[in-house]
Amino acid sequence: MRSRTIRHASVAVVLAAGLVLAGCAEEESTEVQSAGGTSPGEGKAECEQLTQFGDLTGTSVSVYTSIIAPEDAAQKKSYELFTECTGAEIEYEGSSEFETQLKVRVQGGNAPDIAYIPQPGLLASLVRDDDAVVEAPDTVAENVDQWWGEDWKTYGTVDDTFYAAPLGANVKSFVWYSPKTFADNGWEIPETWDDMMAITEDAVSKGMKPWCAGIESGDATGWVTTDWLEDSMLREVGPDVYDQWVNHEIPFDDPQVAAALDRVGSILKDEEFVNGGLGDVKSIATTAFQDAGYPVVDGECVMHRQASFYAAQWEPGTEVSEDGDVFAFYLPTVTEDFGRPVLGGGEFVAAFDSRPEVQAFQTYLSSDVWANEKAKATPDGGWVTANTGLDISNLSSPIDILSAETFQDPDAVFRFDGSDQMPSAVGAGSFWKEMTAWITGQSTADALTNIEESWPAS
Repeated sequence: MRSRTIRHASVAVVLAAGLVLAGCAEEESTEVQSAGGTSPGEGKAECEQLTQFGDLTGTSVSVYTSIIAPEDAAQKKSYELFTECTGAEIEYEGSSEFETQLKVRVQGGNAPDIAYIPQPGLLASLVRDDDAVVEAPDTVAENVDQWWGEDWKTYGTVDDTFYAAPLGANVKSFVWYSPKTFADNGWEIPETWDDMMAITEDAVSKGMKPWCAGIESGDATGWVTTDWLEDSMLREVGPDVYDQWVNHEIPFDDPQVAAALDRVGSILKDEEFVNGGLGDVKSIATTAFQDAGYPVVDGECVMHRQASFYAAQWEPGTEVSEDGDVFAFYLPTVTEDFGRPVLGGGEFVAAFDSRPEVQAFQTYLSSDVWANEKAKATPDGGWVTANTGLDISNLSSPIDILSAETFQDPDAVFRFDGSDQMPSAVGAGSFWKEMTAWITGQSTADALTNIEESWPAS
């Protein structure tokens, strides 16, 4: 299980239909292909952008994704307006083996029409290695230019060609806490890293363990620490150097990276600061990431750094709100020089065919209309997007609202999860492994050198 797929938990249903080989993709135009005829949604305001595709009744679009039950229910409900507007049906297939099976299907000539890809690195591989993804039509590019930040469009672009619009998103730059514990101790939500460390020191002085953490995640053990380092990089040296590091334009063991990891170590490797309610520093490596935040509720630790999707991990009955049992705050900055860096993840809509109904569905998913339909279809929360056309009042969960506000903050500087962009031998291999070794005693220098030496030759 990967950090980007934690929130998708069980098995999925529904079939994918017979599909078109993507080898013809380069010959297809990115102009909107009209199916002709009057659209079923003619005159309905929400259908306005889709009427140009005409009547698509009798057609279908197959969707393949890692979003599975129970989260898939809201996805399917959010597509009802598309069918009402166009007449086209959506055939949805979710799979817990999505990331391995998508490549198999593409290479076997059985690609879906649409896939929701959670890693820019996988998108790039499908474009460069498999020549499989169809360039996004103009309607999608126009929507992304209007409703998304330029950084998001970059992650859906390969070799200067735009292929995939963003879909859902999650914020990783959060720290979970107990509002009651903070109130009882007179602590305010920290505005700076120094403020956060002042709370840390004050907790120690009161006999409390300020932090709890866990990085165990089966074959993916260690990914939690990679998120810590990525957040620290963005705050320590800024987004430009972060990009250079992710793209291996500077070595993995550059002194700037070492300084950022040592900042993480100043919390996670300090016996006075961790691991509240769970053990010592080494217990971080054996504590399941799903369980690591639980001591916050009991007051056995004060803070737990984890993404917005951790809201789904709290035990049943835990109220997640500003006045509830737990809530989150933005991981503060070290300096004002880099704005408000936001580390996160998300999915991208890649198409393997350019039939009119496929282009119409891509257009719908990249619009403000779909973002609001999806929010309304998720009344229990657990979903957010960086689409600025989202009306935050359509969100019901306090943590989703906080996430959307974080994305829409004009000072926000978003960067995608770094390990998801690196070669898999590093991002899903040596990076996880060495961060686990680092937690259990390996030095910063040795950990970073080992990762650098593992980077594939270009």
